[in-house]
Parts: sequence; C-alpha cells; structure tokens
Amino acid sequence: MTASAASVAGPEPDLIARREGAVGVIRLNRPKTINAVTLEMFREVDKALDEFESDPAIGLILLEGAGERGLCAGGDIRALYEDSRVKGDLGKILWREEYILNDRIARFPKPYVAFMDGIVMGGGVGLSAHGSHRVVTEKTKLAMPEVGLGFFPDVGGTWLLSRSPGETGTYFGLTGQTMNGPDAVYACFADAVVPSGRLAALRETLVGLPARVDSADVKIAIDGFATGETAGPVAAIQSRIDGWFAHDRMQDIIVALQGDGSELAQSTLKTLNEKSPRGMVVALKLLRLARASSSLEECLVREYRAALEVFASDDFREGIRAAVIDKDRNPRWSPARVEDVTPGMIAPYFAEIGADELVFDKSS
Repeated sequence: MTASAASVAGPEPDLIARREGAVGVIRLNRPKTINAVTLEMFREVDKALDEFESDPAIGLILLEGAGERGLCAGGDIRALYEDSRVKGDLGKILWREEYILNDRIARFPKPYVAFMDGIVMGGGVGLSAHGSHRVVTEKTKLAMPEVGLGFFPDVGGTWLLSRSPGETGTYFGLTGQTMNGPDAVYACFADAVVPSGRLAALRETLVGLPARVDSADVKIAIDGFATGETAGPVAAIQSRIDGWFAHDRMQDIIVALQGDGSELAQSTLKTLNEKSPRGMVVALKLLRLARASSSLEECLVREYRAALEVFASDDFREGIRAAVIDKDRNPRWSPARVEDVTPGMIAPYFAEIGADELVFDKSS
C-alpha cells in the first residue's frame, strides 16, 4: 500500500470484527494501551455478536487482542476518573452496558473462545472469562486489582471468584494478586493452557472448523494443543489461604494474617494494607453474597448498585489518582483503617436503586 493510500484508509478501528472461515473474530485493537476497552468498543462488541449470532455461516466466536502484551488491561479508567470528578454519568452508562454484555457472553448460544494471552485484567476478564472456552498461556497474567482503586472485582468477578476452590477467590479478589495460566484454570477463570507458540496453529484449526460446530468439537480442537495443566502455584498454598481468608469480616482476616509470622502471611498482610479499606469491606461482602447466589445476573445486579456508589466516592478518584494520574502509589484512603469502616458507610453500596436497577434483555 502506498503512503497516500494508507492516509486515505485512515487508522484501524479500535475494534475489528470480521468473519474468517466459520469463525466470527472479535479483535480488541488498541495495542498501545494493551487494548483497554472504551464504551464505544463495548457497543461494537455487542453489535458484532448481533451479527454473528444471526449468521448461520458463523459457527463460533473468537475473542483476541492485538499486539504482544495482552488481551486487555481493563477499562478506560482515566475517562471514568475525569467524568467522576465532574459528577458525570459515564460510570452509570458504561457499567450498565458492560455488565449486560458480560451476561450476554455467558449466555451466548454459539461456542465463544477467548485467547487470554498476556495481560488480562478488569474489563478484559469480563469479555473473556464468561466465555464457553477460555484459553490461557504461559504468558498469561490475569488479575482483578480493583480494590487498589477503591473499587471491587466487578464485571461478574464476584460470581467467578466465589466459585474458585476454597478461599482462593477471596484471596485473589482482596489482594489483587496475579494468576498465571495454570492458576487461572485452577481458579475456574480458564479452561485450558495452550503454549503461546501454538496459539497461531490453534487459531488456524478453529478457522477450519465447519459452521455446524458444537462446543464438544471446539473443546476437542483446543485440547489437541493444550498442556493439560490444571493447577498453578496458588494451589500449593490453598490450605494456608483457606485458613486466613475463611472469615466474613476483614478485621478477622487481618488478625489471622497478623498471627502468622510466616513470610507469606506478612507479605499478604502488607499487600492488603495498601488497598482501600472501604473497597475491601465492600468486596468481601459482595463475594460472600455471591457465594450464596444462583446466577451471574444476581451478582451483576449487586455489582451495579455498588459500582454507582463507588463512582461517586472519593476513594475511587483517589485510587486512580495515585495509580494512574500522579502515579505516586500513595493513595490516601478514607477511612484509612479497616476498623474504621462502619456498617453505615457500607449500607449505601447494597441499597436498591429504583429505576436505575440493572435489567437484562433476554431477547438477545
């Protein structure tokens, strides 16, 4: 292509949706930001799913990320920060559409394959971990670090984490620690580990499948490239994690860690001490409620209520300021200690919100 032709064509869109063989490919295409997702990108994913669902020539969906660094580093939190400062409604709009999309992915009638290579965080988890076939690699770094932003694991994260073995989901949700590929399989965020060097061959195999493919056929195709790994480093320390994180109050989790003089317990305690006290208390309650829930939708409804309260909070802006804007890594949380978080502070995060409640459209 000549320079003039390239200038006429313009830059590539942030989201590319196209058919390859019988595969509807959805590619997140902002590699400079590790494919951080915007409201418009969520809308484009939803439109692509409309088209692919109704097209009989499409047998399965493939979600992938452009570039070498990862599938998706999460949502565009800088935009949310700026809008929160002026008391805008971006949070209300974006999270509503995103959470409804997360639920749609979980219910999608055709096989939905996600290549979770490299970094997968926040909104990227929502687009991938609810799919029917979730592929990770030795390069996968999956995390839900939202409590470090005065937030909590959303996009259905409370549903996913509450179904991890023992208290590993509580551990990942409150510490924001990173899962590698086998950890993600163990924690029920992924289904198979495929070496990154074999993803291209797996992709070619998927593109060659017929349009009348079913989930069993897709699983067989993926398993042909998988390592068979089902447990990572966290599985080896689960019994210790279970002892520390089995409590329903943050104060009791902290006391359990304080009473264990091991290096692992003390490093875990140090990590928790860096997080938003209010965010951790809200996250823990959401995780415990999710454990007793019967559906992803129940969890998303609760997450949406809590998210709107977070959006209006000083902790959310302060967390983003410290991590993304000023990058001083020194957030000043309010309150500063877990023991100062009162039930009255937490109650608004769980209150019904009337006409703003999240409602799911089952027609799609």
